[in-house]
Amino acid sequence: MREYRAPLRDMQFVLHEVLHVEKELQQLPKHAETDADIINQVLEEGGKFAASVIAPLNYSGDREGCHFDPASHAVTTPQGFKAAYQQYIQAGWPALSCAQEYGGQDLPVVVNTLFYEMLNAANQAWTMYPGLSHGAYECLLAHGTEQQKNLYLPQLVSGAWTGTMCLTEAHCGTDLGLLRTKAIPQADESYKITGSKIFISAGEHDMAANIVHLVLARLPDAPAGSKGISLFLVPKFLPNSLSNTDASLGERNAISCGAIEEKMGIHGNATCQMHLDGATGWLIGEPHKGLNAMFVFMNAARLGVGMQSLGLTEVAYQNALHYAKERLQMRSLSGVKAPEQAADPIIVHPDVRRMLLTAKAYAEGGRAFAAYLALQIDKELHHPDAKVRQIAADQVALLTPIAKAFMTDNGWLATSDCMQVLGGHGYICESGMEQYVRDARINMIYEGTNGIQALDLLGRKVLQDQGAKLRQFGAQIQAFIEQHGLDESMDEFITPLADLAVKVNKLTMEIAMKAQQNPDEVGAAATAYLRVLGHLVYAYFFAQMAKVALVELEKQEHGDPFYRSKLSTARFYFARLLPETATLIRQARSGAANLMALDVELF
Repeated sequence: MREYRAPLRDMQFVLHEVLHVEKELQQLPKHAETDADIINQVLEEGGKFAASVIAPLNYSGDREGCHFDPASHAVTTPQGFKAAYQQYIQAGWPALSCAQEYGGQDLPVVVNTLFYEMLNAANQAWTMYPGLSHGAYECLLAHGTEQQKNLYLPQLVSGAWTGTMCLTEAHCGTDLGLLRTKAIPQADESYKITGSKIFISAGEHDMAANIVHLVLARLPDAPAGSKGISLFLVPKFLPNSLSNTDASLGERNAISCGAIEEKMGIHGNATCQMHLDGATGWLIGEPHKGLNAMFVFMNAARLGVGMQSLGLTEVAYQNALHYAKERLQMRSLSGVKAPEQAADPIIVHPDVRRMLLTAKAYAEGGRAFAAYLALQIDKELHHPDAKVRQIAADQVALLTPIAKAFMTDNGWLATSDCMQVLGGHGYICESGMEQYVRDARINMIYEGTNGIQALDLLGRKVLQDQGAKLRQFGAQIQAFIEQHGLDESMDEFITPLADLAVKVNKLTMEIAMKAQQNPDEVGAAATAYLRVLGHLVYAYFFAQMAKVALVELEKQEHGDPFYRSKLSTARFYFARLLPETATLIRQARSGAANLMALDVELF
C-alpha cells in the first residue's frame, strides 16, 4: 500500500483530446512554442520525481512530524525532506512556470498545475513548502518594486529561498480587518513590524537558506477595517545589500517561530506561531492596499488547495482500487466470480464499486476542471487580445471559489470512501489511507473556509455583477448543448446538463430577488448553491470527455479500455453523483427562516 503512479494517460487525454491545449497555447506568443511533446516530457519527469522521491517520505514524514527547538526557535523537518528539496531545486522544478527574466522556464500555468497535482498526491505536507513559495513569487511579481523583484524573485524562482503568507492572528481568521500587527515607518524607507501571527504554514524550517515572509500589518495612520491593511516583505535573514547582484545574507531578522501547532494532519509541514518584535520589512505595493496585493497570493493558494485535494483523491483511489482487487471477502451476489479462490475480491460488490467510482469520478472531473481553469489563467496573463484576456479573467474569478471548495469537499468525501473500502485496514495507520483522510480535512478550512468561498461565489462573483460572469460561462455550456443536442449517443449527458443549466439560472434569479428583501438569504443558500454550480461545471466537462470517448470508440473495432473506462465513469457521474443537485436546490430554496428563526438562547 501507499503506492502512487502519476495518471499521465488521463492528464494527456484532458490536455490534448479535450482541451486541445497545444492549439490554445499557440494563440499566446509567450507559449506558442510549447508543444505536446514538451508538455508530455515535463509531466512524465514530474511524475517520476513525485513517485520516486517524495512519495516514499509521505508516511514517514507524517509519523515523525516536525521538531521545534524552543531555545533556538528552529524547526527541523522530517528526515529526508531537506534532501528531497535539494533534488527538487537541482532539477529546476521551482522555476517551471516562472518568468525567464528571473531564471524561470516560462512554461504555462496549466503544466505547472498538473505537476502540482502529482506532488500533492505524493506528499501534500512536503509540497506545501515550494507551493507557498510560488504564491509569494506571484505576489511579488505583480506588486513588488523593481528592486524587490530583482533581489527576491531569482531566489524564489531557483528555490534557494522559500516564501510564506502571514495573515492570520489569534483573534481573527478570515476577518482580516481585525488584525493588530503594526508597522512603523523608518527613515531609510523600511518599517519596524511588531505583532504575532498563527497558523503560518512553512513559517520556519531547515530546507532553505532564507524565508521570505509576506506580512499583513497596519501603518500608524491606517483607517479601521480591511481598508487599513498594508503588505510587507519581511525576510528571515536580512540581505547584506538591497542590490539585485548581492543575494548574500546578513543578520537574523526579528521574526521567529514561537511554537509549531500539533495538528490532525499534514504533520510533515510546520504550522507555526510567528512573532515579530520590531522586525525589519519593506512595503509591497501601496499603503493601505495590502489586501488587494495579497489576493494575488490568496487566489493562487485557493487553486493550490484545490489541487491538494485532487491529488489526495487520486492517490486514495489508486490504493483503494489496488486493495479492492486483492482483498477476498464473500461471494458476488450474482454468482461466484473467482472459483479458484476461497472468496471473491471485494471489487465485485456493487457498494465497493460505488465508493471506488465516486473517487474516480471526482478525480477525473476535478482534473479536467483544474486544467481548464489553469488554461484560463494562461490566457488572462498572456493572450494578445484584451477582450479574450477579460473573458478569461472573469472565468477565473467565477471558478476559483468552486475550485477551492467543491474540489476539497469532494476530496474529503472521496478519501473517506476509499478508507471505507479498506474497512478496518483503512482505519489503522499501517495502510496509510487514514493519513489521506486526515490530510484532506484541512483543505476545507484554510485559505478561506468553504463557507467563505460559497459566500464569495454567490455574493460577489454572481450577484454583485447581476450574474454577468455566470451568464458568460453559461453561454459556453449552452453552445456545447446546442452543438450536440441532436446527437442521440450524447442524449444521456446533454439532457441532464441542459436541465441543470436551466435550474441554475432559475435558482440564481430566485435567490437574487429574495436577497433584496433579506441579505441573510445569500448566506443561507450559499453553500448549497456552490455545490450545485460545482456539479454544473463537472457535468459540462464530463459531457465533453464522454463525447471524445464516444468518437474514439466508434473508430475502433474492440475499443480502447481507456475510453471505455472514461465513458463508464461519465455515466456513473451523471447517474449517481449529479442527482445530488436536486436535494441541494431544495436546500438553497428553503430560505433563511429555518436557520435564523431559533433564538440564540434556545440552541
